[in-house]
Amino acid sequence: MDFAFDARTEELRARLLAFMDEYVYPAEQVVHEQRAALASPWENVPVVEELKAEARRQGLWNLFLPDSEYGAGLTNLQYAPLAEIMGRSPQIAPTVTNCAAPDTGNMEVLTQFGDEPQRKQWLQPLLAGEIRSAFAMTEPDVASSDATNITTRIERDGDEYVITGRKWYISGAMHPDCRIFIVMGKTDPDGADIRRQQSMVLVPRDTPGLRIERAMQVFGYEDHYHGGHAEVIFDGARVPVSNLIGEEGGGFAIAQARLGPGRIHHCMRLIGMAERAIELMCRRAVFRDAFGKALAQQGVVQNWIADARVAVEQLRLLVLKTAWMMDTVGNRGAHTEIQAIKIATPRTVVGILDRAIQLYGAGGVSQDFPLAELYAGARTLMIADGPDEVHQRSLARRELKKYL
Repeated sequence: MDFAFDARTEELRARLLAFMDEYVYPAEQVVHEQRAALASPWENVPVVEELKAEARRQGLWNLFLPDSEYGAGLTNLQYAPLAEIMGRSPQIAPTVTNCAAPDTGNMEVLTQFGDEPQRKQWLQPLLAGEIRSAFAMTEPDVASSDATNITTRIERDGDEYVITGRKWYISGAMHPDCRIFIVMGKTDPDGADIRRQQSMVLVPRDTPGLRIERAMQVFGYEDHYHGGHAEVIFDGARVPVSNLIGEEGGGFAIAQARLGPGRIHHCMRLIGMAERAIELMCRRAVFRDAFGKALAQQGVVQNWIADARVAVEQLRLLVLKTAWMMDTVGNRGAHTEIQAIKIATPRTVVGILDRAIQLYGAGGVSQDFPLAELYAGARTLMIADGPDEVHQRSLARRELKKYL
């Protein structure tokens, strides 16, 4: 059993680590300052656009996409340590390398299921970072953890589809460069197979009947880096039938194919967030005194740091094993492992961040340090891409099936 990264991964790790040190970390404060000076918080931040150009110049671009025709051609196992590095600054690094959700998942959908005209019109500009996109599945009036519940209608009318429904927490929708929505709705709501009732269609942002109702906050944050989250109304929005992705009734299967890589990408980045938290804890503990001695000499602080290190090493091994299985036996074969990391990683990283915040005291909940925003992002991932309880239910059923 070889735990070493291959030569290409090591080379990309070295380049990405240098890029983070030279460009990304110094830009974190600059981004906040520049955003505050913008007329709208959703406008492009100049330093972010500069870093995009630099990342692309250095070949640190579209690293997430395993299809070598469109992306870097890396396996999940090769991409995992790179995503971890980007996770150390999740508000900037994934965006400037064109590896940020929801665009990553949407590009994967178009790569796997889009036809040639759809790829030319939407995938190519997404790959170039010229536009952004949104994925519209979650709805406010139903339990969207069960995707068969969605009520948005996609009804055929001649050569067009008519979309009617309400979505919310649609990531990317507030970004001014968001030009296309992938919308999941029901084309056959009365179909016998509840997993064949749904379809996905491409809906351009300027389509009449598509309305951005409001921005949605996450723990008080607007999450500018992912293009924000929005409540979106589809009021008889019409698109050509050619905007259907795949086939009618294929929406549920496409969603599952999209969410598998998305879940592991989130977990990869979460490990980077935990590593950033440990680094911040250690720096604080060494240079901060309380009750006559450094925090680093306090037994409880030492326990927090030791426990965090053990937990991160365990999680990393599980995520790397999952990535390897996805590469060797496919997403379906790695279903148990994908669910295991989706349960374990956000939960554990939230605990590490919580201890780091405690160590920083008032500073931990402030805007002067990244911990509060990291916490909000990690805690959200206990809900996003399927809440923990859904994955626990499915995982338990699979385990129990062996004994029934």
